[in-house]
Amino acid sequence: MRVVSGEYKGIALKAVPGNSTRPTTDKVKESIFNIIGPYFNGGIGLDLFAGSGSLGIEALSRGVENVIFVDRDGKAIATIKENLQTCGLLDQSEVYRNDADRALKAIMKREIKFDYIFLDPPYKKQQLEHLLETIQNEKLLTNNGIIVCEHSKDVVLPVEVGSLQQMKFENYGIISISIYALKSEEE
Repeated sequence: MRVVSGEYKGIALKAVPGNSTRPTTDKVKESIFNIIGPYFNGGIGLDLFAGSGSLGIEALSRGVENVIFVDRDGKAIATIKENLQTCGLLDQSEVYRNDADRALKAIMKREIKFDYIFLDPPYKKQQLEHLLETIQNEKLLTNNGIIVCEHSKDVVLPVEVGSLQQMKFENYGIISISIYALKSEEE
């Protein structure tokens, strides 16, 4: 696993030890960023269920200004911090050990809006629809923001969740990617 492109291209990233997390493959990561970017001019990201931090680090490498990383696994938090240290990105990051719902509640209190939100929960405990509803209801996405959901190909997410519209859907073997944005005013 490595940083695929951008300022930190080629830097090897460590995976979380054990079998508790499933890292996004470099191929899928590259595909995601080709769809949503591939490069950015600033913005704030949220990597929820961050695992090794690979998606958020890729976003930082490609020009996102700051990323908040959240995972509830202590080994994941240690791995994220180590990977951020390796890339020299600690000062552009915040790392929190928390579950997704509590993290979103804490973020709501800070009134942060995100340009990029990455949701890659454990496949056996999918809660993507609930998370999309929370993000939409609490207005955590900027007007031009994007939500990337990585999920099992068996999971079918709705085309619309409130004011969120599925903009793109792709299959990569057993993995699917669903990308959401706010519906435009004309719709």
